[in-house]
Amino acid sequence: MRKQYIFVIKESFFIKAKIYFSHLFFSSFLLLWTLFNEITNFNFRFFMSKVSINEINVLAPASVANIVCGFDILGFALNGPHDKMLIRKTSQKEVIIINKDNYNLPTDPPKNVIGGALLALLDKVNEDIGFIVESTKIIKPGSGIGSSAASAAGAVVGANYLLGNRFSNEELVHFAMCGEEIASGSKHADNIAPCIYGGITLVRSIAPLDIISISAPELFVTILHPLIEVKTSDSRGILKTQISLKDAVTQWGNIAGLVAGFMKNDYELIGRSLIDVVAEPIRSILIPCFDEIKNKSLLAGALGGGISGSGPSVFMLSKNEATAKAVELAMIKVYKNIDLNFHTYITKISSQGVKIQLENS
Repeated sequence: MRKQYIFVIKESFFIKAKIYFSHLFFSSFLLLWTLFNEITNFNFRFFMSKVSINEINVLAPASVANIVCGFDILGFALNGPHDKMLIRKTSQKEVIIINKDNYNLPTDPPKNVIGGALLALLDKVNEDIGFIVESTKIIKPGSGIGSSAASAAGAVVGANYLLGNRFSNEELVHFAMCGEEIASGSKHADNIAPCIYGGITLVRSIAPLDIISISAPELFVTILHPLIEVKTSDSRGILKTQISLKDAVTQWGNIAGLVAGFMKNDYELIGRSLIDVVAEPIRSILIPCFDEIKNKSLLAGALGGGISGSGPSVFMLSKNEATAKAVELAMIKVYKNIDLNFHTYITKISSQGVKIQLENS
């Protein structure tokens, strides 16, 4: 019995020892594995921090400014179309613009919206750094869906990425507005802000700059683009410099209602607020069959809409894609009866502004 008892004790001792050393080995293995991962991850992060990216592709979105009643203060980015840019960083303080399209835009930086925006940005950079921009415009200049804003915003967002994102979105809007001024004759951010921030934006003030992102329900956008050009500077030039107090109060109510409608996901309030008594009555004379387009779109189920920016494009908002398609058919039916080329498309409000693509991605 005694030998058997001793054997049981020894067996129990060896089992416990085996379990202890197994735990010790496993714990040591986990510790070493954790240390290995930390070291290799640190080295990878260190390596990546030393990699210099000197070339990127940029997609800059179209946008709708004003959103009917919010003249110069409201806008939203579109899912498409997009301008394309290839931006290279150089070691000289210069801006070189190469047009890869057929619009014959100026390549002299002070006369080009890309150049004006990048020159403003480079004025805040102390190093000898410059940029070469190859620009392919998909958004037709003078179309009313933020062609100049896409160029200016895309250029500064891309350049900022190549500089390690040293500037804030607010600073980028400042730079891009310098480019927008070349196209329109004044600094305004209603297209620029959504191009950079994405989604719907409210420009409460430009001096000092104060931009607020506005939440909204899902909305489909139907665009009609008559193939005529309306220059922003001309469209702004025909507006009245003074309005009546009655019109001002009506407009303020619609702006407040529209913002509230977006933030409350209230489609009916959005629709009731899409009324402009300031700019649209004057600018609409530049767009063939505008009143008929608007009326037929509302009958087809659109929440509302109006002139996109300074025109000539017209936009309509809808709750769903089926309604947006019905609105598109109504627009096409009106324009097929007049001798004018046009195109239509359906898109959505984009939550993202300018997109960066690495050259090899």
